[in-house]
This record gives sequence, C-alpha cells and structure tokens, in this order.
Amino acid sequence: MSSNPVAETVASLMPRARAELTELVAFKSVADFDQFPKSESEAAARWVADALTAEGFQDVALLDTPDSTQSVYGYLPGPEGAKTVLLYAHYDVQPPLDEAGWTTPPFELTERDGRWYGRGAADCKGGVIMHLLALRALKANGGVPVHVKFIAEGSEEQGTGGLERYAEAHPALLEADTIVIGDAGNFRVGLPTVTATLRGMTMMRVQVDTLGGNLHSGQFGGAAPDALAALIRVLDSLRGKDGTTTIDGLTPDASWDGLQYDEEQFRADAKVLDGVELIGDGTVADRIWARPAVTVLGIDCPPVVGATPSVQASARALVSLRVPPGIDAAEATKLLRAHLETHTPWGAQVRTEQIGQGQPFRADTTSPAYAAMADAMTVAYPGQEVQYAGQGGSIPLCNTLAALYPHAEILLIGLSEPEAQIHAVNESVSPEELERLSVADALFLRNYAAS
Repeated sequence: MSSNPVAETVASLMPRARAELTELVAFKSVADFDQFPKSESEAAARWVADALTAEGFQDVALLDTPDSTQSVYGYLPGPEGAKTVLLYAHYDVQPPLDEAGWTTPPFELTERDGRWYGRGAADCKGGVIMHLLALRALKANGGVPVHVKFIAEGSEEQGTGGLERYAEAHPALLEADTIVIGDAGNFRVGLPTVTATLRGMTMMRVQVDTLGGNLHSGQFGGAAPDALAALIRVLDSLRGKDGTTTIDGLTPDASWDGLQYDEEQFRADAKVLDGVELIGDGTVADRIWARPAVTVLGIDCPPVVGATPSVQASARALVSLRVPPGIDAAEATKLLRAHLETHTPWGAQVRTEQIGQGQPFRADTTSPAYAAMADAMTVAYPGQEVQYAGQGGSIPLCNTLAALYPHAEILLIGLSEPEAQIHAVNESVSPEELERLSVADALFLRNYAAS
C-alpha cells in the first residue's frame, strides 16, 4: 500500500477483517421473513452492536423500525467542538438466488483467485467492516478527530423504508455535518471513484383479468381474450424496438457528461452473450446513469412444466422503473401507472399496485467534504486520479437524509465494483479494495476534521 501509518495499520488489521467478515457473512440476514428466519437478521444486528460496543461506542442500540426490522446505532464522541460524521452501511443482504449456481456456499466466506466470496461480502457487510477498519486505524494513530455516529440498516435491500421512517420520527438521531454512505463502489477495481448520482426507483404490480376462469384453448382460443397475452402486450409497450424505455410522458434522452463506460467493457462486466445486442441508444453511461430504465422483475403465470392447453383468465407482473436525477419518482410512478392502464389491450381489466418508491439523488461534488475525500483517495490509491461516476442503483435513504439535514454533505463510496457481482450468484469482494477504501475512509475523517 504505502508507508503512511494509517495504511500500515489497516494492512496489519486485514487478517482480523477477514475473520470478522467471515462471521458476519455467515448470518443469513435477508430481511424477507417469509423466506429466511428473522432470528438470522437479529443475530447479525447483535453482532454489529457488539462490535460497536467493543470499539468504545456509546448509546449503542438496536432500533426497532416500523417495517419490523432492526437498525444498529452507536455514537463515538470525538474532541470537544469537533464536527460530526455519520457512517452508514447495511447488514441485510439479498437472497442467494440459486444456491446451486454458487461455486462455494453463499453464506461461507471463501477465498478464491484473490477475492473473498459470499453473500454480502461487498454489499454491504464489507461496508460495515470498512468503517470499523477506518476507525481502528485512526485510534491507533492519534485518535478519531470527529464525533462519529454509526448506523447499520437492516432492510435496505427490501426497500421497505424502516430506517427512513424511523429517522423521520427521530430527526435528531442521525443529524451530522457530513454523511458517508458506504454502499456504493468504484467504477473499476483500483480506480478510486466517488458516486455523484443515484437513480431512484418505483416498483409496481400490474394484474390483468379477462375471464371468469381459465378456458379450453381448443374450444375457446381465438376469440376468448387471453390475460397472459394481454399482459405481454402491455409489458412490451414499455420498450421501443431498440429496447429504449418508452413510458408515455417520460423523457428517455438525457445524457451523462462525466466518466464514460466503454461499451466492450460493459459487455464484459454484464456478461452479455456473443451476438446479443445492448439495448437502448446513446452512450452506455447515458443509459445506465442518466435515463429511466424499466425492468420486468417477474411474472405470475403457469410454468411450462405442468401447463395445460388453456386460455389464461388472469396474469400478473412486477415492474421496476429506475428514475434518474431530474425526474421526480412520484411523477414517474403516475406516468408508469397511466401507461400500463392505457396500453392494456382488448378492454381487459387492469389493476396496479405501487410496492415501493425512492427518489433519485445528486451529490454536491464541489463541497469541502468531497475535496477531503478526493485527497484521501489520492493517498489510498497512489498514482490514480479520483473519478466521479453515477450509479444505476437506488439508496432511498439518501434523499430522506438530504431532506432531514439539508446542510449535511453526503458522500457515497463502497466496495460494489463490477467484479463484485452484487445481487447475483458468486458475489465477492476484493480484499485490496477493502484495504484501500478503509484507508481512504480513515484519511477522509482526518482531512475533514482539519477542513
């Protein structure tokens, strides 16, 4: 890494970091309690609380949030008159999906080809460890120069808004001068990147009904309206011929003027099959950071195995819409609902239900905190210039915090670079990224305290 004492301390702590991440990854802390035991999430929350207590945090608490999950809070006092920084990560994870698709068990941290594999290793249990490493390094090198509030969310992946609602009801709890969200990632391994924008999102269920019950396709097919075919028609209307999102009233042609994403590199990162075209137009950065993007997440209809020759009476889908900065998520939700209702064919009955919503986010990259982070990253990544990129994902809490604390600066860093394959099988974290970003996290706190 470097001869910097903070960097040397972080390097010496990496074996402990691996051991702790192994413990944390072992908890099956998926905040969908219909699929995974609530006790797994509660145990992960206690692990984080115990770690904070061991580091000298005060007022450590398991916060029971309105969505029946727990967020972990702690306060570490700094020097009198110092600034306050809120460090954020989340300990809940996505389901492992197809466990058979994992090369090694998803809830056992396993080293392979220089990376550590396991669900949550990068998103975002690794973020919890990153913040802990940074604080330990500072404590070993003169002390932590700011007041630190630490919050680890328990339901970020579900988007159920538990911590958002809790913060709104207790606005003083998370108030800070600057907030470091440890749930983003570098554009590429080894390339220090601060996330400047996040797309918001809305999710909607749409159900189409056409008949009082399923009918024999030989006796009635050809005249009886097929609900599954009607649903396919309306879902197809959400995209143009080239795959561009085409929701009535939603502008699909914004552009991104920052760091660009090479198309061939994107194809490799996304594992696009040979001969398959990318969808949409404009640059890749335009498409994934600056424009709305619709995705059909799932369809309820008969599976192929066991299907009968029937005209379907009812079909349902879950639709996600990512919303870039400059577009209000609530307005986008209205446009999506109107589009679905307008484009449903044959007079079929259509019902829509909004499931979740989060506003997009744009950071002020000219702020003193961003300057402090850029300087820190330059030291942590010698010879590399800090880049500013967008992120296609959503962190709804960012907008809640921005609304509650309009004077706070919000920075986004983290371990979720493309090779991490977050939300997919074989998620992993680069230990070198964990080490460098922990150094950057620590040096940022030191730089910011002096600014």
